[in-house]
Amino acid sequence: NDIIADDYKEIDIYPTALQKEIEEYHEWIYPTINNGVYKAGFATKQEPYEKEVTTLFESLDRLEKILQGIHSKGGAYLVGEKLTEVDIRLYTTLIRFDPVYHQHFKCNIRMIRHDYPNIHQYMRNLYWNHDAFKSTTNFEHIKFHYTKSHPNINPYGITPLGPIPNIMPL
Repeated sequence: NDIIADDYKEIDIYPTALQKEIEEYHEWIYPTINNGVYKAGFATKQEPYEKEVTTLFESLDRLEKILQGIHSKGGAYLVGEKLTEVDIRLYTTLIRFDPVYHQHFKCNIRMIRHDYPNIHQYMRNLYWNHDAFKSTTNFEHIKFHYTKSHPNINPYGITPLGPIPNIMPL
Protein backbone atom coordinates (compact mmCIF):
# COMPACT_ATOMS: atom_id res chain seq x y z
CA ASN A 1 0.00 0.00 0.00
CA ASP A 2 2.95 2.37 0.36
CA ILE A 3 3.10 2.88 -3.41
CA ILE A 4 -0.57 3.72 -4.07
CA ALA A 5 -2.62 6.87 -3.54
CA ASP A 6 -4.16 7.32 -0.10
CA ASP A 7 -7.68 7.11 -1.58
CA TYR A 8 -7.10 3.46 -2.46
CA LYS A 9 -5.23 2.17 0.59
CA GLU A 10 -8.39 1.19 2.44
CA ILE A 11 -9.73 -0.96 -0.40
CA ASP A 12 -9.49 -4.65 0.44
CA ILE A 13 -10.66 -7.00 -2.29
CA TYR A 14 -9.23 -10.03 -0.48
CA PRO A 15 -10.45 -9.66 3.11
CA THR A 16 -9.10 -12.22 5.54
CA ALA A 17 -12.56 -13.31 6.69
CA LEU A 18 -13.60 -14.15 3.11
CA GLN A 19 -10.39 -15.65 1.74
CA LYS A 20 -11.45 -19.26 2.16
CA GLU A 21 -14.69 -18.70 0.24
CA ILE A 22 -12.92 -16.63 -2.43
CA GLU A 23 -10.38 -19.41 -2.94
CA GLU A 24 -13.15 -22.02 -3.18
CA TYR A 25 -14.58 -20.06 -6.10
CA HIS A 26 -11.16 -19.63 -7.70
CA GLU A 27 -10.57 -23.40 -7.57
CA TRP A 28 -13.25 -24.02 -10.19
CA ILE A 29 -13.86 -20.64 -11.85
CA TYR A 30 -10.30 -20.16 -13.05
CA PRO A 31 -9.71 -23.54 -14.71
CA THR A 32 -13.20 -23.98 -16.13
CA ILE A 33 -14.37 -20.44 -17.00
CA ASN A 34 -11.45 -17.97 -17.06
CA ASN A 35 -9.09 -20.46 -18.68
CA GLY A 36 -11.87 -22.67 -20.03
CA VAL A 37 -12.60 -20.26 -22.88
CA TYR A 38 -8.95 -20.51 -23.97
CA LYS A 39 -8.86 -24.28 -23.66
CA ALA A 40 -11.85 -24.48 -25.99
CA GLY A 41 -10.78 -21.66 -28.27
CA PHE A 42 -7.25 -22.89 -28.90
CA ALA A 43 -8.15 -26.56 -29.22
CA THR A 44 -6.78 -28.06 -32.40
CA LYS A 45 -8.80 -31.27 -32.32
CA GLN A 46 -12.52 -31.89 -32.04
CA GLU A 47 -12.49 -34.13 -28.96
CA PRO A 48 -10.52 -31.75 -26.67
CA TYR A 49 -12.62 -28.82 -27.91
CA GLU A 50 -15.86 -30.62 -27.09
CA LYS A 51 -14.58 -31.64 -23.65
CA GLU A 52 -13.48 -28.11 -22.75
CA VAL A 53 -16.49 -26.28 -24.15
CA THR A 54 -18.82 -28.70 -22.35
CA THR A 55 -16.94 -28.15 -19.08
CA LEU A 56 -17.11 -24.38 -19.62
CA PHE A 57 -20.88 -24.40 -20.02
CA GLU A 58 -21.36 -26.76 -17.07
CA SER A 59 -19.51 -24.18 -14.97
CA LEU A 60 -21.55 -21.31 -16.39
CA ASP A 61 -24.69 -23.29 -15.51
CA ARG A 62 -23.34 -23.76 -11.98
CA LEU A 63 -22.53 -20.05 -11.70
CA GLU A 64 -26.02 -19.14 -12.95
CA LYS A 65 -27.62 -21.19 -10.15
CA ILE A 66 -25.32 -19.68 -7.51
CA LEU A 67 -26.11 -16.15 -8.69
CA GLN A 68 -29.83 -16.93 -8.76
CA GLY A 69 -29.62 -17.71 -5.04
CA ILE A 70 -27.54 -14.61 -4.33
CA HIS A 71 -29.87 -12.34 -6.31
CA SER A 72 -32.96 -13.81 -4.63
CA LYS A 73 -31.54 -12.57 -1.33
CA GLY A 74 -30.77 -9.12 -2.72
CA GLY A 75 -27.05 -9.74 -3.12
CA ALA A 76 -24.89 -8.38 -5.93
CA TYR A 77 -21.52 -10.09 -5.38
CA LEU A 78 -20.29 -13.66 -5.20
CA VAL A 79 -18.85 -13.37 -1.70
CA GLY A 80 -20.28 -11.09 0.93
CA GLU A 81 -21.72 -7.63 0.47
CA LYS A 82 -18.74 -5.95 -1.18
CA LEU A 83 -16.73 -6.37 -4.32
CA THR A 84 -13.91 -8.91 -3.94
CA GLU A 85 -11.13 -10.37 -6.03
CA VAL A 86 -13.36 -13.17 -7.30
CA ASP A 87 -15.77 -10.64 -8.85
CA ILE A 88 -12.95 -8.83 -10.62
CA ARG A 89 -11.38 -12.00 -11.98
CA LEU A 90 -14.72 -13.32 -13.20
CA TYR A 91 -15.75 -10.01 -14.79
CA THR A 92 -12.82 -10.01 -17.20
CA THR A 93 -14.05 -13.23 -18.79
CA LEU A 94 -17.77 -12.51 -18.64
CA ILE A 95 -17.51 -9.09 -20.30
CA ARG A 96 -15.59 -10.64 -23.22
CA PHE A 97 -17.83 -13.66 -23.55
CA ASP A 98 -20.56 -12.51 -25.95
CA PRO A 99 -18.40 -10.12 -28.03
CA VAL A 100 -15.45 -12.51 -28.46
CA TYR A 101 -15.47 -15.96 -26.90
CA HIS A 102 -18.91 -16.90 -28.24
CA GLN A 103 -17.88 -16.62 -31.88
CA HIS A 104 -14.08 -16.36 -32.00
CA PHE A 105 -13.38 -19.23 -29.60
CA LYS A 106 -16.43 -21.26 -30.63
CA CYS A 107 -17.94 -21.09 -27.14
CA ASN A 108 -21.34 -20.79 -28.74
CA ILE A 109 -23.63 -23.21 -26.96
CA ARG A 110 -25.29 -20.27 -25.20
CA MET A 111 -24.79 -16.51 -24.80
CA ILE A 112 -24.61 -14.63 -21.50
CA ARG A 113 -27.12 -11.97 -22.57
CA HIS A 114 -29.79 -14.36 -23.83
CA ASP A 115 -29.37 -17.54 -21.82
CA TYR A 116 -28.00 -16.65 -18.38
CA PRO A 117 -30.18 -13.95 -16.81
CA ASN A 118 -28.44 -14.01 -13.43
CA ILE A 119 -24.92 -13.93 -14.85
CA HIS A 120 -26.03 -11.18 -17.21
CA GLN A 121 -27.46 -9.13 -14.33
CA TYR A 122 -24.32 -9.68 -12.26
CA MET A 123 -22.02 -8.58 -15.10
CA ARG A 124 -24.14 -5.53 -15.93
CA ASN A 125 -24.25 -4.54 -12.26
CA LEU A 126 -20.46 -4.51 -12.14
CA TYR A 127 -20.16 -2.57 -15.41
CA TRP A 128 -22.85 0.05 -14.83
CA ASN A 129 -22.51 0.55 -11.05
CA HIS A 130 -18.72 0.58 -10.69
CA ASP A 131 -16.94 3.13 -12.81
CA ALA A 132 -13.68 1.19 -12.50
CA PHE A 133 -15.21 -1.52 -14.69
CA LYS A 134 -16.93 0.76 -17.18
CA SER A 135 -13.99 3.14 -17.61
CA THR A 136 -11.51 0.30 -18.23
CA THR A 137 -13.63 -1.80 -20.58
CA ASN A 138 -13.05 -0.95 -24.22
CA PHE A 139 -15.19 -3.22 -26.40
CA GLU A 140 -13.57 -2.17 -29.66
CA HIS A 141 -10.13 -2.99 -28.30
CA ILE A 142 -11.38 -6.31 -26.97
CA LYS A 143 -12.86 -7.30 -30.35
CA PHE A 144 -9.95 -6.02 -32.44
CA HIS A 145 -7.30 -7.58 -30.21
CA TYR A 146 -8.74 -11.07 -30.41
CA THR A 147 -9.78 -11.05 -34.05
CA LYS A 148 -6.56 -9.47 -35.33
CA SER A 149 -4.05 -11.35 -33.17
CA HIS A 150 -5.00 -14.98 -33.81
CA PRO A 151 -4.46 -15.65 -37.53
CA ASN A 152 -4.62 -19.39 -36.90
CA ILE A 153 -8.22 -18.95 -35.70
CA ASN A 154 -9.26 -16.01 -37.91
CA PRO A 155 -6.90 -15.91 -40.93
CA TYR A 156 -8.59 -12.91 -42.56
CA GLY A 157 -8.81 -10.86 -39.37
CA ILE A 158 -12.52 -10.19 -39.77
CA THR A 159 -13.97 -8.43 -36.72
CA PRO A 160 -17.69 -9.04 -36.13
CA LEU A 161 -19.83 -5.96 -35.61
CA GLY A 162 -21.94 -7.45 -32.85
CA PRO A 163 -23.30 -8.00 -30.47
CA ILE A 164 -25.18 -4.73 -30.52
CA PRO A 165 -25.24 -3.09 -28.07
CA ASN A 166 -21.93 -4.17 -26.58
CA ILE A 167 -23.58 -4.37 -23.18
CA MET A 168 -27.25 -4.06 -22.34
CA PRO A 169 -28.42 -1.35 -19.93
CA LEU A 170 -29.50 -2.29 -16.43
